[in-house]
Amino acid sequence: MDTSKRFDKKRDKCPNIQCESNRAVLRNECSEGVSTAAHRVAKRGAMPCLFGKGGTCCHNCNMGPCQIIEGVEDMQGVCGATAATVAARTFCRMVAGGSSAHMDHGRGVVLAFLATARGETPYEIKDTIKLRETALRVGIDPAEKDPRDLAIEVGNKLLSEFGQQTGMPSFIKRAPKARQELWARRGVIPRGIDREVVEIMHRTHIGVDQEHKSLLSQAARCSLADGWAASMIATELSDIMFGTPVPIRSRVDIGVLKEDEVNITVHGHEPVLAEALAMAASDPEIVKAAKKVGAKGINLTGVCCTGTEVLMRRGIPVAGSFIQQEVVLATGAVEAMVVDVQCIMQGVSPVADKFHTELITTSDKAKIPGATHIQFDDHRAMDVAKEIITHAIKRYPDRGRHFIPKFRMDLVAGFSHETINYLLGGRFRASYRPLNDNIINGRIRGVAAIVGCDNYRVMDEVHAELAKELIANDVLVVATGCAATGAARAGLLVPEAMDMAGDGLKEVLEAVGCPPVLHMGSCVDNSRILIAAAEMVNTGGLGNDISDLPIAGSSPQWMSEKAVSIGQYCVTSGVYVVFGPNFPTSGSKIVTDYCFNGMADLYGGGWGVGETSNEIASKMIDHINQKRQDLGLDKKKERVLFDMAMRRELEATHLHDVGCKGPGQ
Repeated sequence: MDTSKRFDKKRDKCPNIQCESNRAVLRNECSEGVSTAAHRVAKRGAMPCLFGKGGTCCHNCNMGPCQIIEGVEDMQGVCGATAATVAARTFCRMVAGGSSAHMDHGRGVVLAFLATARGETPYEIKDTIKLRETALRVGIDPAEKDPRDLAIEVGNKLLSEFGQQTGMPSFIKRAPKARQELWARRGVIPRGIDREVVEIMHRTHIGVDQEHKSLLSQAARCSLADGWAASMIATELSDIMFGTPVPIRSRVDIGVLKEDEVNITVHGHEPVLAEALAMAASDPEIVKAAKKVGAKGINLTGVCCTGTEVLMRRGIPVAGSFIQQEVVLATGAVEAMVVDVQCIMQGVSPVADKFHTELITTSDKAKIPGATHIQFDDHRAMDVAKEIITHAIKRYPDRGRHFIPKFRMDLVAGFSHETINYLLGGRFRASYRPLNDNIINGRIRGVAAIVGCDNYRVMDEVHAELAKELIANDVLVVATGCAATGAARAGLLVPEAMDMAGDGLKEVLEAVGCPPVLHMGSCVDNSRILIAAAEMVNTGGLGNDISDLPIAGSSPQWMSEKAVSIGQYCVTSGVYVVFGPNFPTSGSKIVTDYCFNGMADLYGGGWGVGETSNEIASKMIDHINQKRQDLGLDKKKERVLFDMAMRRELEATHLHDVGCKGPGQ
């Protein structure tokens, strides 16, 4: 049957969406009648409410909602609140919402870590070297202690930091000394992790804090409790429990689904669920059950950040990013989508209902109408995982008409801070020195981070285009979350992509064997970027603080409150961050100017905004160039040929810098 005309007709109705694989699925007859976020955005047509978009719609009490226009006396809130007050409150509540998601994630990881240390889960303490290092960082002497006993002690110490009321979280001390001193002067060092969210919610209640600078100071403090505490705790303990990531090859995009296997997608953000499913999928009984219904085995794939967690450590392929979650189901080839928490669209439920797919929720914090609920429990992890997979196996014989696109791309992931350190110096001389030296000599202009969500209101592949422009200008790129997935679909996460880099960056990449875009993990793993930045400072030669470094960050398609919290903790840490395509306080010029310029004066890092990849790249490169100029790196330097005496002096300096540490110390 000639279906070209029908597809042409459908193509006219199909939204102009990102990603060729998405378009291929949604234009196929199998997805007839499926409604995705792309369709809903297209149907809405008009721009979102400008008051809501700009942060000046206040609904914090029952006298409103109040829509406020800055500078217009009759357009204040009923209580008299100005646009600056309302925009600052709205921004603070976004930081609180995003931080709380990471904090609750971190607490869950600590509880699973403690249960594992007590032998109550099927997991194990895999990275004992990192366990000892972490113990020292939280003030615990690891000498002559059994790894399990030490893990319990470390876990209890970090768990206590969520509820403490005074003092400060242990990992704050990982920031450069100059940064810690700046935070102390500004009064933004967090006391306890949970306390800072509670204080934001109190301050933003009607009739409490009404001064935008005061409000945003608490946003800065709360964000640090996320990035330098909760998120960092989650990442560090996940590494200890499941293994610190090392470079690993895998594939990305919807084409990783398989015709002859039971396809299970795991979606959300919790590593403990995905790890259990990965362990259970290879169990002989499970494989036998899959073969009994005609499948060759279990094909576990990831969506969003849960997928990234198992990609980083196990090489399990990622089927899709946030914007692809409904489209993955629209293939009709998925037996079960298993979800935990965060970034899960309610729209996946009606899409699953159109096929044989079973949507399975696993957290009592995130239930969805129409889904099957199977509560996950760390203590029964394998039993629950096998139960979930059994549900999927039973669906396989019911798979009907389906379409799996051929789009899939190779990638290399697993670039933890420890991996980068090792790649640059080897086991015995692990150091960021080669990176710093190549920034100083100009081969590498600087380092840029592309992080955060993807968003159906942005119809271009901004992540990929931004990365291409940056690496072409000799800027090394690190990426996390859905931004990394988008860059991976474009083929930028393989060493072969170094051909797209500028000559200087390419020369360094060829020597090290790295891709020009380094995948550092899920959105909670942006804490790895903070650690890397601190290590660049500690290595020397590029200033005394993170704000001195020729680096910049971006979230070109930000979507969730978590992105706002991440951006704010980077700004508070001294990093210039560009959001796109809009900024959440744009309804108040006063607050936006403070975020863009006032915060830069306070913290050495401020916000920016750009609508296109070119505009965002230009702002980031201009900032990096300015930092190079401030460091005196813009001047051409004659090449120095080292004689033996100079080499010995350099070696002595290096040994002093690392404290003459041996391997594994």
